[in-house]
Amino acid sequence: MTMDHILQMALLVACVGLALFCTSLTRRLRKLNDLESGLGGAIAIMAAEVDRLEQAIRSARDEATAASELLADEIETARRERAIWDLRQRIGLAADAAPKPQATRRLRKRPEVADV
Repeated sequence: MTMDHILQMALLVACVGLALFCTSLTRRLRKLNDLESGLGGAIAIMAAEVDRLEQAIRSARDEATAASELLADEIETARRERAIWDLRQRIGLAADAAPKPQATRRLRKRPEVADV
């Protein structure tokens, strides 16, 4: 045997080994990509969950925005009512503090007593 034959046999063994390695990798990849039990199924489920969560977040954000706007309207209404209430209180205090006109009394004439 010459050196050329030894190198060709080594190359043949290496090729057979690589073929077996590629076959095992192909089987593993198919198992991973299986949509029912493999990693592909897990990825599909996770993608669906992410979509569902994004939709829930958008819905919660919309509800929070609506609640915030409603609360701002309620606060504005309360401020206006408070201003009206303060104005009524001031008017009431001003009316109480103003001097009231005194009723004039009619003086009765006393009968004059004659000096005796």
